Amino acid sequence: MTIAMFSIMGSVVMHVVWNLLVRQQGPQTRMLWWALATHCVLLGPWGVYALITEAHWSLSLVGYLAVSALANMVYFIALDRAYHHAPVALVYPIVRSSPLLIGLWSVWFFHEILDSHAWVAMGVSVGGLLLLASSAWRNDARTALPWAFGASLMTSVYSLSDKAATEYLPSIASLLGFITVGYFLSFITISILLRREHGQWFPRRRPPLVIMLIGGLCIGLAYIFVIHAMRSLPAAVVVAFTNSGIVIAGLLSIFMFHERAHWQLRLVGILITALGLVFLVLTKF
Repeated sequence: MTIAMFSIMGSVVMHVVWNLLVRQQGPQTRMLWWALATHCVLLGPWGVYALITEAHWSLSLVGYLAVSALANMVYFIALDRAYHHAPVALVYPIVRSSPLLIGLWSVWFFHEILDSHAWVAMGVSVGGLLLLASSAWRNDARTALPWAFGASLMTSVYSLSDKAATEYLPSIASLLGFITVGYFLSFITISILLRREHGQWFPRRRPPLVIMLIGGLCIGLAYIFVIHAMRSLPAAVVVAFTNSGIVIAGLLSIFMFHERAHWQLRLVGILITALGLVFLVLTKF
């Protein structure tokens, strides 16, 4: 359990960094593309080699890999589309509202047991996230909603397939290789979309090299920590805990970066989300 909590804490830190990076770079940079590319170049070869040589291969693992890769691909496409129409402050909290769906699928398909306190805690935290998202509403934001909720749905799909796959993935490196397959497919697909939109295979704006490196490391390693924590905790609970990264990033944006637009409503949403997460900690530990 202690290892799981340290894994969640590591993931939270990287989620905060990733959230702030995407906000800072803006939609024209298409930070998702650069982060996926950097991950595949720096970490991908090591991870894929470990996946091939260390995983306990079976038809079940192949099935989980296919489901996870396809869900990741659709997730990143939906996330990229959502970011194209609305700011991160609106999109990301909606995308991270997936714990209730994950809990539902885990009970339905994997017969996990989540007590009523956990459901209430996750419900409160998700309600806070949706309130937080509403504070960033803009006139054209409605176009982003189907994409954002679609990304949330895909999060629930790949989270459960990833948790099931951990039984066959004995090392951190093999976990890294497992998610790299989906990341590579996502990178190729987003590149094709860019080609169709702008006539070129890469975004119009390139972030500084250090931003690319940090983004590439965070986008992959943060989720490795999440999957590792799922070895000993329910997937819905782990994903809910990682949403504390949104709480931290939201507080930083208000009090450190002085983003004052609708700050009262944002603060209420942050506090409600935090309240749900504190309740979840008390119920699970």
